[in-house]
Amino acid sequence: MSEHVAIVTGANHGIGAATATALAAAGTAVLCAYWRVRDAEDPGVPQAYRDNRLRDADHVVAGIEAAGGRAIAVEADLTDPAAPARLFDTAEELLGPVDILINNATGWVQDTFTPADTDGHGRAMQPVSHATWSQQFAVDAMAPALLIGELARRHAARGATWGRIIGMTSGGDLGFPTEVSYGAAKAAQTNYTMSAASELAALGITANVVHPPVTDTGWVTDSIREAVASAGGLYHVATPDEVAAVIAYLVSDAAGLITGNVITLR
Repeated sequence: MSEHVAIVTGANHGIGAATATALAAAGTAVLCAYWRVRDAEDPGVPQAYRDNRLRDADHVVAGIEAAGGRAIAVEADLTDPAAPARLFDTAEELLGPVDILINNATGWVQDTFTPADTDGHGRAMQPVSHATWSQQFAVDAMAPALLIGELARRHAARGATWGRIIGMTSGGDLGFPTEVSYGAAKAAQTNYTMSAASELAALGITANVVHPPVTDTGWVTDSIREAVASAGGLYHVATPDEVAAVIAYLVSDAAGLITGNVITLR
């Protein structure tokens, strides 16, 4: 996979950081986009997870460079509609033309229609509001759409014939109770990505969505593990590296016939 350039959003921790590292190990130069988020205190969410969301991506870049790869870290607020173009401009200037896009970032807020203060795991919930909707849809729906648009426009302009788009989703056909805006925004991103698979196929671009299982990026508690163990459709608590390995395969040459799919990992 040498000579490719990727933008990975949400690359300061978890699946994004693991994906950036996996792509770099295969020879791809990576722009690690991130945004530091200061979450409110929540006794239902481990401090380690809140600490991870406050980190920059410099440690990810340092690890990639120590292994002989190329990477840069760029802080970008994806609620800003101008951010996608700036990310592509920076990547092209410092790394080269982008042909891999990993839409991993999330503006995660836990909102609900239920008049309850916490969910079944003791995590704080907010009522659905303009603020929760705007935060979630800006990062999980608007930004992926604009990033896909930037990739498509620049790809076509330079006559490129190979490209990869990966989105990340969660929830399901029956919504995402207790995380309603999160599930709805992810559904919108899935729809954008499936449209890209159809519209951009003639340009040599594949587009797929990965639906990870519960993945321990620092937020998984004993209560969550017990829920996974007792749920009929959930089989594993994954590590970020396990999910990243699937993403790395989907952007490889070997996966050229895989497009227009939501790939559910269990």
